Amino acid sequence: MRTWGPLTAACLATFMLLLDVTIAIVALPDMAVALNASLSDLQWVMDAYALALAALLLGVGAAADVLGRRRVHVAGVVVFAGSSLLCGLASGPAMLVAARALQGAGAAATLATALPLLASVYRGRQMSVALGVWGATGGAAAAVGPVLGGLLTDGPGWRWIFYVNLPVSVVAVWLTLRAVPESRGRAGRRIDWAGTVLFAAFAGGVTYGAVRAGSHGWGATGTLVAFAGAALALVCFLVVEGRVADPLIDPRLFLKPAFSGVMAGAFTFNAAAFGVMAYTSIWLQTVLGMSPVRGGLVFLWLSLAAFVVAAAGGRLLHGVPARFTVGGGLLLIGAGQFCMAFLNAGSTSTALVAGLVLVGVGTGLVAPSVAGAALATVERERSGMASGAVNAFRQFGYALGLAFFGTVLTSRMADSLPRDAAHTLAGGGAGALRGTFPEHALRAAFASGLNTAAVAAGLLAVTGGALVLALLRTPGAAREGVTDPGATTLTEETATQRN
Repeated sequence: MRTWGPLTAACLATFMLLLDVTIAIVALPDMAVALNASLSDLQWVMDAYALALAALLLGVGAAADVLGRRRVHVAGVVVFAGSSLLCGLASGPAMLVAARALQGAGAAATLATALPLLASVYRGRQMSVALGVWGATGGAAAAVGPVLGGLLTDGPGWRWIFYVNLPVSVVAVWLTLRAVPESRGRAGRRIDWAGTVLFAAFAGGVTYGAVRAGSHGWGATGTLVAFAGAALALVCFLVVEGRVADPLIDPRLFLKPAFSGVMAGAFTFNAAAFGVMAYTSIWLQTVLGMSPVRGGLVFLWLSLAAFVVAAAGGRLLHGVPARFTVGGGLLLIGAGQFCMAFLNAGSTSTALVAGLVLVGVGTGLVAPSVAGAALATVERERSGMASGAVNAFRQFGYALGLAFFGTVLTSRMADSLPRDAAHTLAGGGAGALRGTFPEHALRAAFASGLNTAAVAAGLLAVTGGALVLALLRTPGAAREGVTDPGATTLTEETATQRN
């Protein structure tokens, strides 16, 4: 128990919360029917979770250093379990979105404390093994998510994608309380509540504006107000972070080209690689008529490619600068998205295979490298800040990408269908439109929308890759012995500092 208990507890909790990032993708069409949900509702079902996770990750990690990491970790799992039950019992879109946001808050507390808790137990070789197993857990969750979501949706129903979290949560809490000792950060650290609130307001405002633009237009008053509020929150956040003693993110770090490059890579990675997946799943099921299981299996091309490349890359690419693994991986993701931008009314799921494999290969290169690259761009005492920031930027990228690409999708569909019909089609309502519009028109409209969204995702990935290749050219590491932003690994000391 002393050897495997803490690692098992951390991996169970991490697997569960990362699974919930993707497991709901294949269930979206069934949710839309059961809850009479619109496209905006479905976007928020996915975004509420990722956005809460991104917005609260840094603040909760800092609070855990003061309040106790094990205590916050257990509280996070309990909140996650309770909100999972609420998700399964949801009677309407509003309740499901609110419960998903609460899930994200619990996930933030759990993820922010997982590595510091492991570092409080393991040392030396044991820590290296623990980090490897914990890291592989994330890859397994990504691979299993769509397939497990399809099996549960096809079997007992979509609500069970949330109910399965309950027994796992009980085991994770029991193991944590029994096997993991309490630990805290340095004495005297203060919790930056103002920064936490302002960052959440900024991220929420930008995402809300992007979602609202899809239904009301980019120039609508509500959309502009949301973006203006987000801009104000960002300015206030930067001012506060420049003055507090223990900031969530020191704004001066962005003056370092290498740090800015890594954050740009982290943001564009999750947005470009995964931001279009939800709409692809809706196309596969509601337009092509695939079952949730078959629709989930389509994404295995991406998941398996990412898993194989990440596993092999750990040995074959050891010592290769992050400039090439992260930047090159993003370029491959961009190429994969471009390959998926040639759909038409007669296309089937096989048209996605080559693109999904390329995106998977790029993901396998970027995912294991980006965190280490972030750590190498800052002084050792700021490792926790850097690792927390890269995780927050990844989740924020996914949330904003999902909202933006949904707006791009429906805007393109509206070129050939009435706007209301375009929203209905994108939200999984193809069946309700088949008596009004010809099948060929619906297939052509959705294919055109996916093509445009894929091009947008590809351009974003290529832009991110170019920034990484350009900005990481000059070593940004400030640590002794580090000569390149991608040449370091996560040590037990940096894991302890990681939030």
